[in-house]
Amino acid sequence: MSHIQWRKSSYSADAPDNACVELAHAPDAAILLRESDEPRTVIATTPAALRALTRAVKAGRFDHLSR
Repeated sequence: MSHIQWRKSSYSADAPDNACVELAHAPDAAILLRESDEPRTVIATTPAALRALTRAVKAGRFDHLSR
């Protein structure tokens, strides 16, 4: 997957110990996700599923998991 252009949030710092989620478009129109400290582990999803996840996170539907 070296030909994939990964992007991370501009809010992420460039410190070596600062892991963040990175996103990329796959040639087949899937969305790829990975964590910068584990770049070989990649999850593929659809744009619709990523939108649903983003909405759920913003709505706080997973906040109980951090307690």
